[in-house]
Order: sequence, then structure tokens, then C-alpha cells
Amino acid sequence: MTSPSSASLEFVVRTIAQTAVDNEREFGELDAVVGDGDFGYSLARGFEIVLAEWDAYDRSEPSVFLQKIALTISKRVGGTSGPLWGTAFLRAAAAVKGKSELTGQDAVAMLRGAAEGIRKRGNSDVGDKTLLDALVPMTDAIAVQLAADSSTPAPEVAKVAASAARAAADATTSMQAMRGRASYTGERSIGSPDAGAVAVAVMAERVAQTWTGSASS
Repeated sequence: MTSPSSASLEFVVRTIAQTAVDNEREFGELDAVVGDGDFGYSLARGFEIVLAEWDAYDRSEPSVFLQKIALTISKRVGGTSGPLWGTAFLRAAAAVKGKSELTGQDAVAMLRGAAEGIRKRGNSDVGDKTLLDALVPMTDAIAVQLAADSSTPAPEVAKVAASAARAAADATTSMQAMRGRASYTGERSIGSPDAGAVAVAVMAERVAQTWTGSASS
């Protein structure tokens, strides 16, 4: 993958992976409030392997690259996170199958594909206090921005995405968990944000903070 858009995709995926590793403790502590606390550990161990195998991934097409990432995550991320995040990357890959150049609309398609995969795999939806509660509003915000101005520079779109993801993640604090181990706690799950939604926000913020001219497509 040598095109500017492919370089941007690699930048975003690598940033997601590094953020998962860097925030292992924080994500785990959030999950421990109402869950089993393994979210941060599981995500970090899987994405550590993604980073370790980074140079070996097939970059012949963006979709192939994402498929390889999906396979690593599905195999190496423990708990429920592996199937969910693996499916997300797999559906994102399917959304751009056969394409060598990616546009802003392709980014929206990848994110929508990822969200739909998580919905089906996790039998969950927006409002259930899961990562979808940040991922979907973030994707909607990107789509709205690009519809208003399709020439918006990618770093600016990233800032819009980060802002929307953070607001949506914070909003999960007042929700009651309806899926996963956190749902077993009932009303006690109200009062703390969802760890998965926060992870999406932190990842989006890191992308926005570190986007450079080399990944400006």
C-alpha cells in the first residue's frame, strides 16, 4: 500500500493499536467498575501482536490489509473483545473490497460496516451502553461533515470525529448496561461510562492529535 489514502489507513490502524496498548491500565480500570476488568488487558495483548507483526501484513489492497488485522485480533484478543473487534475490522475490509484508493466516503462505509458487524455479533445496538454508543455517533458526525464539505481536510475530519466520540462516550455514564457482563449489575451500571465507548473516544482523540502531513489524505 503506497497511495496517500493507504498510508492514512495504516496510520489510523497503527494509532488505534498503539493506543490500546498504551491505555491498557485505564481501560481495564474502567471495565472493572461493573465488568470483569479484562477489557484493557485483552485489547492490549491482541494489539501488541498487531504491532509486532506490522511489517509482515499483506498491503496489496486496503481490504486485504484489514482482513489480516481482523484475523490477528480474532485469534489473539481474549474474552468478548476478540470476536467483536475482529468482526469490526473484517466488515470494514468488506466495505472497501477491490479498491486501491480510499475516499472520505469509504471511511464512512468502513465505520458503518464495522458498527453493523458489532451489532450482529454482539446482539447489541445504540443505547445498550456498549462501544456502539460512541462508534455510531462518531461515524454520523463524519458523514455529516463530509456531506457539508467533501473537501474537508482529513485532520479536520478527525477532530470532528474525536469530539463526537468523546461527547457520546461521556453520555454513556447515565445509561444502564443492557449487554455483556456489565448488564448483570443492573442499575449499578449507571454512573460510570462504558469502557468500550471510552476506548473508541480515546483512540479517536489520539488519531486527531497525531495526524500529520504524511497522512493527510
